[in-house]
Amino acid sequence: MKRGYFQKSLVLVSRLPYVNLFQSLLQLIAPEYFDKLEPCLEAVCNEIDQWPPPVPGQTLNLPVMGVVIQVRIPSRVDKPGSSPVKQFNQENLLPAPLVLPSIHELDLFRCFQPVLIHIQMLWELMLLGEPIVVMAPSPTVSSEMVLALTSCLAPLRYCCDYRPYFTIHDSEFKEYTTRTQAPPNIVVGVTNPFFIKTLQHWPHILRVGELKMSGDLPKQVKVKKLAKLKTLDTKPGIYTSYKTSLHKDKTLIKRLLKGIQRKRPSEVQSALLRRHLLELTQSFIIPLEHYIASLMPLQRAITPWKNPPQIRPFCQEDFMKTLEHAGPQLTCVLKGDWLGLYRRFFKSPNFDGWYRQRHREMTQKLEALHLEAICEANIVAWMKDKSEVEIVDLVLKLREKLVRARCQHLPVKEETLQRVSLYIETIIGSLPEDLQAVLHHH
Repeated sequence: MKRGYFQKSLVLVSRLPYVNLFQSLLQLIAPEYFDKLEPCLEAVCNEIDQWPPPVPGQTLNLPVMGVVIQVRIPSRVDKPGSSPVKQFNQENLLPAPLVLPSIHELDLFRCFQPVLIHIQMLWELMLLGEPIVVMAPSPTVSSEMVLALTSCLAPLRYCCDYRPYFTIHDSEFKEYTTRTQAPPNIVVGVTNPFFIKTLQHWPHILRVGELKMSGDLPKQVKVKKLAKLKTLDTKPGIYTSYKTSLHKDKTLIKRLLKGIQRKRPSEVQSALLRRHLLELTQSFIIPLEHYIASLMPLQRAITPWKNPPQIRPFCQEDFMKTLEHAGPQLTCVLKGDWLGLYRRFFKSPNFDGWYRQRHREMTQKLEALHLEAICEANIVAWMKDKSEVEIVDLVLKLREKLVRARCQHLPVKEETLQRVSLYIETIIGSLPEDLQAVLHHH
């Protein structure tokens, strides 16, 4: 019996999250591969083997199958929300290159078109790490919507799990469909209607249709009660009982609508939407950044011959008190229950991930400052009234610090590390020969 669809796949596996590049690549390669099979794939692999390594900040021209794809590799120093890539080095390229505005960012506007008026709600659900099911008509739509959702918190890292395309054959199928425990903090994208029944107990379900770009704003999905989700009902909608903490931003919707009427390019609309989400996230995160920076010990408290002081613990209530004078209202016009949103955020994996990362960075900064304090100290004066045991102990501690600084790539200048190495040699040189031999051996 003939199947009603084309059942062949070409899969590209990579550790790099360059979704946009790989999608464009597959669109070029797949039709040729299905027509000419292995020889085509061999030729493509040979071409890809010649591509230069992806160095952050560089613009690369990548030839494949008679086309040159031009991309810019993102870098840490890139300004968040900056405009799409400018075209470089095109004068000598024939044929003219296919320029990708971004190597890793999806067309947010196209993905979120049917849910634009609910973007505030979706941003809050992602911020809080809520369990969400995306039900889509195809794996492409499912994957794009899940990846678009996980990217809308930038520059805050989304710390929960997500599955752009989840099937009944996945090993976690039982865990996710069981009703004996609460759903995990995860976003799953599915296409099988069977999931309507098995995931009905999940708190937030987003049903979307095909993502089509048209000259008008597509029909916006409605927020409906979960009880109204029926197995045979294929109407798009957000099925949830969640009440947003913040009010909708009507100005954004008006600007995007005006863009549709003026036939503004999709990448410009996406840049507008991305900037809005970026500013919203930054308004939320800046007060947290200010507060956590205040927990760092003062530089004058760091002395060379004592362990660096501890970072003070994060106290949620102390942080909440700072919001009255230094809260999100300073940078964001949106009104609403910001305090309630912070309280819920504290219980989410995203807060845990953000706090751990910041704490790690601050600990490394303390280590770096401690090393600098040691370099500026008068080591010979310190050694005068110290016993051999204390001096050997210092050598071992300094060595340990050096190893840690290099392994963890601490923010320390190379000359500082070399000075510490020199100090170690000076200290060892002051000890009896037998001890010197033991320490050099180690």
